[in-house]
Amino acid sequence: MKNFPHSITRLVDAFAALPGIGEKTAMRLVFHLIRSPKSSSKELGEAALGLRENLKFCEKCKNITTSNLCGICEEDGRDESRICVVEEALDVLAFEKAGVWKGVYHVLHGVLNPLDGVGPESLTISDLVKRVANGGMEEIILAMNPSVEGEATAMYLTKQLQSVATDKIKITRIARGLPTGSELSYADEVTLNAAMQGRRDF
Repeated sequence: MKNFPHSITRLVDAFAALPGIGEKTAMRLVFHLIRSPKSSSKELGEAALGLRENLKFCEKCKNITTSNLCGICEEDGRDESRICVVEEALDVLAFEKAGVWKGVYHVLHGVLNPLDGVGPESLTISDLVKRVANGGMEEIILAMNPSVEGEATAMYLTKQLQSVATDKIKITRIARGLPTGSELSYADEVTLNAAMQGRRDF
């Protein structure tokens, strides 16, 4: 893109660096902004700059929020004796949209991946272990994506949780309904419901 101004190539590169967006899509987005009113570009820029200003992690479940507790942890009627452990906040959104879970969550913010330098200390595993050690849990559902890293994380979590959990706590894994290699955040409501209903001991 040497024939284009630096401002265009810079924004194309920035969009193309986002997951799921290639160079062609990035170019379409940039030229859409060029054709749009200046206010659209300004609003996008201000939204991007302010994105992380007030965001924090929920003190209880580590979901993304703007207050000490997220809306789910503050919601009355949630079954706090059952925790669904997910990789990302996007997975929480998927379950909530599907309406298949009335318990609470714990967000790991990733999975174990030694090749990329992601170890247990990079995730919120120690927070989950402390949460379970405090008692009052009946079931912990491991809802990692069905990938190699997801399975490795689920196995590691099981060992860590079994060291602090009582015999009364069930540790289960979502199974049926999610094909290998798929991601929770892209699954539809029927698939998520089948996966949750078909969970198995882990």
